[in-house]
Amino acid sequence: MDKRYLYLSKQNVHNIIYKNYQMVIDAVEDSLSMLERGTTRQPDKISQIFDKKYQNRINCMPSTLNEIQTCGLKWVSVFPSNQEKGLSNVEGFSLLSDTVTGRLKCFMEATECTSFRTAAVGAIAVKYLARKNSASIGFIGAGEESRAHLKMIKFVCPEIKTCYVSSRTEKRTKLFIDELKNDYTDIRFIDCKNDYEAAVTNADILVTAISSQTQVLKAKWIRQGMFYIHVAGLEDEFEVAKKADKIVCDSWECVKHRSQTIAQMYQAGLLKEQDIYGDMGEIILGKKNGRESNEEFIYFNSVGLSVEDVLLCNRIYEKAKKLGIGTWIEK
Repeated sequence: MDKRYLYLSKQNVHNIIYKNYQMVIDAVEDSLSMLERGTTRQPDKISQIFDKKYQNRINCMPSTLNEIQTCGLKWVSVFPSNQEKGLSNVEGFSLLSDTVTGRLKCFMEATECTSFRTAAVGAIAVKYLARKNSASIGFIGAGEESRAHLKMIKFVCPEIKTCYVSSRTEKRTKLFIDELKNDYTDIRFIDCKNDYEAAVTNADILVTAISSQTQVLKAKWIRQGMFYIHVAGLEDEFEVAKKADKIVCDSWECVKHRSQTIAQMYQAGLLKEQDIYGDMGEIILGKKNGRESNEEFIYFNSVGLSVEDVLLCNRIYEKAKKLGIGTWIEK
């Protein structure tokens, strides 16, 4: 068997994870637990940025999960400028190797994995950090990542009955609603067009998933009890984080070296280590409490971690073998 590896195409991967949201959430939550237990190796992500305006970049993200004897790598391009060309913003590939023999096990197209893995982190954060009676969600950004977040968050929080959607263009908000309204007939979709404030003001859960580097989320729109999921780069005013009762990350150690809002604040001396409440792994394992009152405004920053990708891709690989999906290729 070690003379072959399994190739999984985009369609192969889609067939395995399509609406199998529990598998995705379990993989991501387990990976965050592994990271907190210290049974992983995660070298720094290498990011080559080719355009300062759009932050067009290609990332190399390696990690090792000792508990499953697997080392993996995700190679992902993130090109926000592709929107203007009618192309997808993100394209990713992952490979997995056995750490006992060093043999390549699998090579797969991982663009959809990236989208749903990111959304699963947000959904896990909702489970631990959002108010239990959260019934509405608001989006600044109406692209693929926002759609994935709605799907995953609705899965863990079926009480959501209202969705406010805003974007830079009215076309994108309409497309968002048209694509999702038939699958989620119990949700009342409200098209806020490019009025970001309207999408934020009444939301219990707020998601910003935009490709620009602009502080579009204003601190004055934030109210007590909200839960905010920060997905991309610089999309909120510094005062938003300053209003938070708790700031939680998937990994603060990884976040603080990047260019996201709270990382910029930390690098400028406007945020200190003690201002960060903790990482999701600590909360999942019960080392720290999640939400402690309905009045807390909690800020969650997701940076995206290789350990999440590797465990999810390895479970897709194992599932593919059981189902006989994919193509075995001679080395």
